[in-house]
Amino acid sequence: MGTGVPVRCAGPLPAYPGTPNHAPTVPVPHLSRMELRTGDSWGIFTFLCAALCNLPALPALNCTEELGAGQSIQKTYDLTRYLEHQLRTLAGTYLNYLGPPFNEPDFNPPRLARAERVPSATVDLDLWRGLTDNARLAANYRAYSRLLCYLRALDGQAGTAELRHRLGHFCSSLQGLVLSIAGVMSSLGYPLPAGPAGPPAPPGTPVAPNDFLKKMDDFWLLKELQTWLWRSAKDFNRLKKKVPPAVVTLRLEARGF
Repeated sequence: MGTGVPVRCAGPLPAYPGTPNHAPTVPVPHLSRMELRTGDSWGIFTFLCAALCNLPALPALNCTEELGAGQSIQKTYDLTRYLEHQLRTLAGTYLNYLGPPFNEPDFNPPRLARAERVPSATVDLDLWRGLTDNARLAANYRAYSRLLCYLRALDGQAGTAELRHRLGHFCSSLQGLVLSIAGVMSSLGYPLPAGPAGPPAPPGTPVAPNDFLKKMDDFWLLKELQTWLWRSAKDFNRLKKKVPPAVVTLRLEARGF
């Protein structure tokens, strides 16, 4: 083996190139207390006082109204879809209770004059969509208020405990829809309608002259309710796209500026 060549170990690497022993001296800023001159302190104090004095004159940076409207519309839409599902079960049970021909799939009788008391949803779609949001909401509110009255009358006439239970549960859900529509109108700044589109039949109104016509009244009540819920779901779906829940609007109502 050959003679080993001695290896010289280099010393520590300089912290910075070109400075064998030390890094260049850089002045380090000295942390000290923030010093405010008298004029600066007085200016900040004056600004805060002015802001506090004007708070009563600025009742809104209000970011809750449109956000609340969006949530209310979404809740009403969800409730409408739930009622659609609930009505399919209720209608099947009730039509079986009425018996043939009312429980036959292809049964589609003409609407009798007696059924005109029930608010009809058979309006031309273009005409319906041409209404303002306020007008459509008011029509929904009035219609469901009247339909609820008729359904409660059915609840009192139901012949089985199961049917009474289903009708009672559905009436409670429909009452919730009426209140939810009222909440949507309020959150959008629309006044509630003065009352339903027309009062329900007074207690002295003659009943159907025979059992078949009475069943026809019940059939048309369920059919119109189904159409109303179908159309209302579309209405609230379009309305929630106009007022999305995530949108926050800041409205500044300055008084005296």
